[in-house]
Amino acid sequence: MFNKIALDISIAFNQEFNLDIKESDILLEKTNKEFVGDLTFVVFPFLRQVKLSPVLTAERLGSYLINNSSLISEYNIKNGFLNLSLKNSFWLSEFNFCLQKKQDISNDPKLYMVEYSSPNTNKPLHLGHLRNNFLGYSISKILEKAGHKVCKTQIVNDRGIHICKSMLAWQLFANNETQESTSIKGDHFVGKYYIKFNDVYKTQIKELIAKGYSEEDANNNAPILLEAKNMLLRWEKKDKKVRNLWSEMNSWTYKGFEETYNRMGVDFDKIYYESDTFLLGKEIIHKGLKDEIFYQKEDNSIWCNLEQEGLDDKLLLRGDGTSVYITQDIGTAVSRFEDYPSLSGVIYTVGNEQNHHFKVLFAILKRLKYEWASNCFHLSYGMVELPEGKMKSREGTVVDADDLMESIVNEVRTVNQEREQLNEMSESEKTDLYETIGIGSLKYYLLKVDPKRKMLFNPKESIDLNGNTAPFIQYGYARIQSLLKRTDLSGNNLSTDLEINASELILLQNILEYPKMLNEAADKLMPSIVCSYVYNLVKTYNSFYQSVSILKETDFELRKFRLLLSRTTGEIIFDSMSLLGINVPNRM
Repeated sequence: MFNKIALDISIAFNQEFNLDIKESDILLEKTNKEFVGDLTFVVFPFLRQVKLSPVLTAERLGSYLINNSSLISEYNIKNGFLNLSLKNSFWLSEFNFCLQKKQDISNDPKLYMVEYSSPNTNKPLHLGHLRNNFLGYSISKILEKAGHKVCKTQIVNDRGIHICKSMLAWQLFANNETQESTSIKGDHFVGKYYIKFNDVYKTQIKELIAKGYSEEDANNNAPILLEAKNMLLRWEKKDKKVRNLWSEMNSWTYKGFEETYNRMGVDFDKIYYESDTFLLGKEIIHKGLKDEIFYQKEDNSIWCNLEQEGLDDKLLLRGDGTSVYITQDIGTAVSRFEDYPSLSGVIYTVGNEQNHHFKVLFAILKRLKYEWASNCFHLSYGMVELPEGKMKSREGTVVDADDLMESIVNEVRTVNQEREQLNEMSESEKTDLYETIGIGSLKYYLLKVDPKRKMLFNPKESIDLNGNTAPFIQYGYARIQSLLKRTDLSGNNLSTDLEINASELILLQNILEYPKMLNEAADKLMPSIVCSYVYNLVKTYNSFYQSVSILKETDFELRKFRLLLSRTTGEIIFDSMSLLGINVPNRM
């Protein structure tokens, strides 16, 4: 956007100091809010060549630009910082360019795989999964908007001791009850038996401790846990009865997940299953043992020595031959790069409780000499906590994703159903609106926080119509659509000789920041940057809307300019919210 200004400064150096300074070496920053100006040029890097003081150097450059540049209206100097104010004609020309041409964001398109969700099939999705899914999906949309190709994926953790726990509990306590016979949502039905297993497990531990067992021995020798371990061995040996039960219970869970994903508004291009990838992981580990990359202990367990990386040795396969989490993670990573050889990187959207796990995984992949290992990135995010503390799924204390979405939509319905503005809507239109506001509120609340930070969830805050919330932004969009419905706006060309006021200029500058913001969000993998931008854009538009007349403006060019500002703001709100996976209504 500022290439022409950089060129003018380059020419000023040549004319004033007989220096050939490349445009690419001239860095322009937004002027600090406490100073007057639009852009700031720092002269300090060039003082050795100029051989003058910072103030004199800035003064000579500023004076030249005022007299010779068609873009600069005034300048001021603060300790060697040259603050430049740009003419309205510059901003209007940039806006014309914005109206006429969609900017290409990325000149170097790449293929990325973004992993998110990755649930276990022994329990339903919860509040933590909501942040995970919304974050991964939004990052996928941001990368796509920035010009890249994206494959959205998940690895379904459909096998292992935790899955056997719910299977065993169903065998022992269900009395042939099925998901179909109860009409309970599939993932909730299976999750009920995972909780039942842990209730029985805790009771048995207490009984063993009462008999004189140490706590550790009691934990390891509770009868129900030993039965679950035996079931896992039978599963890995492809015992027909165990595999049939496993397939049936997983099918119940998948149906439930699909309903939840549909309401979340997320989807996937490719799904991997741990029950497939752990087999490849085993093969790779045995080959690594043969190649002396790994070592084997006396109990036949296979390990990786990571002392060189400053990490503890890592178990890769148990002595009985059963796999651990890292086994399937190795197999999944290799499968992905085999399936998509042109991948520029895999982004694992996983909570920060797994930071160490991914350090270990990436170190092992590098030890195995996979060239692409350095292209694996763990997008670590903070946990979502409740006022009463952490959630624990095995104790049934999680905030269920389905229940939370339903409760927020119901809260939106309660708050809004008496509003007169909705009287013209049919009941089905109102229902759709409540869903749009409710799910949008939840997504925005979970995405507006820097992913690295843990967060405390407050449902009532998320639906507030005043504040940094989705409803505030959605209402801003609806207001613009209502305005545009009342006029016939045709043509995009604007005169660059318009006299525009401060509120118009600030809004215009905000609009022109959109491509830069998008690139930053894509580079940093941070949807919170989009949230901050679109919230400030709506606030800026509201100030503009309150300070000027739009439809009653008698100057045709000025009216057209204000309508184009409004339309473009609406388009950017729509695009920005789409990047967050949030819908915006035309009426509220």
